Amino acid sequence: MGRVLRETSKPSSNSSSSLPSSAPATTSSSSITDTIRGSHQFKITGYSLSKGIGIGKYVASDTFSVGGYEWAIYFYPDGKSVEDNATYVSLFIALASEGTDVRALFELTLLDQSGKERHKVNSHFERTLESGPYTLKYRGSMWGYKRFFKRTVLETSDYLKDDCLSVTCSVGVVRSYTEGPKIYSIAIPPSNIGQQFGRLLDSGKGSDVSFEVDGEIFAAHKLVLAARSPVFRAQLFGPMKDQNTHCIKVEDMEAPVFKALLHFIYWDSLPDMQELTGLNSKWATTLMAQHLLAAADRYGLERLRLMCEANLCEDVAINTVATTLALAEQHHCFQLKAVCLNFTARPENLRAVMQTDGFEYLKESCPTVLTELLEYVARFTEHSDFMCKHRNEAILDGSDINGRRLFFSYFKDLVGREVTVELKNDLAIRGILHSVDQYLNIKLENTRVVDQDKYPHMLSVRNCFIRGSVVRYVQLPPEGVDIELLHDATRREARGG
Repeated sequence: MGRVLRETSKPSSNSSSSLPSSAPATTSSSSITDTIRGSHQFKITGYSLSKGIGIGKYVASDTFSVGGYEWAIYFYPDGKSVEDNATYVSLFIALASEGTDVRALFELTLLDQSGKERHKVNSHFERTLESGPYTLKYRGSMWGYKRFFKRTVLETSDYLKDDCLSVTCSVGVVRSYTEGPKIYSIAIPPSNIGQQFGRLLDSGKGSDVSFEVDGEIFAAHKLVLAARSPVFRAQLFGPMKDQNTHCIKVEDMEAPVFKALLHFIYWDSLPDMQELTGLNSKWATTLMAQHLLAAADRYGLERLRLMCEANLCEDVAINTVATTLALAEQHHCFQLKAVCLNFTARPENLRAVMQTDGFEYLKESCPTVLTELLEYVARFTEHSDFMCKHRNEAILDGSDINGRRLFFSYFKDLVGREVTVELKNDLAIRGILHSVDQYLNIKLENTRVVDQDKYPHMLSVRNCFIRGSVVRYVQLPPEGVDIELLHDATRREARGG
């Protein structure tokens, strides 16, 4: 706190009266130090598969933001320190963005999954720290425990359930600032430029162009359209502009879709889809979002396209996913495409999706997507063992590196012959072996599905690439099993190639 004194002049001796002295003015300010807190839950699935990756190697969470900085959780299944010889698992929180001398409090909690809530908690919060908050000097700085938990104890504890661990990390970024007296405060209203332009569209005042869409007329403003859409800009003001801009006819688009497009251009937001369609159903909303995505791509409205993608991602369903997948392929919406492929490939969804009319449309309009769908189907069983059965079913354990090299050596001599590859999801594909690598990744040509009634969507696939990790076994015709060739491959392998 400071004091500001104002001096007054001393009255002269010949003054007829004395002036009263002014009272000293007092001002104040406060230094405030507090924390901005946030937390992140990190679920580690497949713990047993992560073991053995090596001391000092980690699996990391997604980054999360607290106090203006990015953070990440690092879990070391084999420990961080060589001297511990993988006896302990290590757990750390790291600064994942640029920063210098970032001061923070931390809490790492390993959750008890038995319901008894006997969590393992290591915390800076709610206790006195001798040296104050921990300081992270630069990006990549960490706080945590090299010996967070002994592995043998962890693996028999209630913290591990269904081969999963769950970790919660809380971060409190320390900030200091000085606060003075607030003399005045002026409230600033939020921007309403979208509402102003929206009212301009609704009123039709000053419109200088109109569009005929499916028999309905829409009035608009050239400058607004040109400012928002590069396609409209070229159409209305470019060197190849339409000769008749008084009324432009829009083909291959329904009136409600164009109305929604104009709504976004002026309001910068999506309209109420149910109100626009007059139907109170999820299916109608999804259908409108599909058409609006195509319109957004047609007129170069990237933000609108992404908004439609986001809505369609949230509304993926059995009866609409195939048409959405075709739409994503046609308009290069890679994120939406991945979501649809992942949903369709799930065993509980695949058969039902295949029975929809949309799947028939997908096969006709985007046949190449079916090959990608096959890869997604195979991924669901990616971590199983590889087997190849001798004679008709030669057995090979995928974890055996020497076995993989042996069969690679053997399979190299089978290129050009017909084989049947059965995947771990029971899909069996027959074709000509085109190539194989040391990881037993297989490429087949002139393929056909063994059970065509069960997998009709594969009928149009003629060539495919199959990763070795998803193969259950490779079946050879009896005449294709050359014992001497197999023995020769074994001898070559023993000699080192």
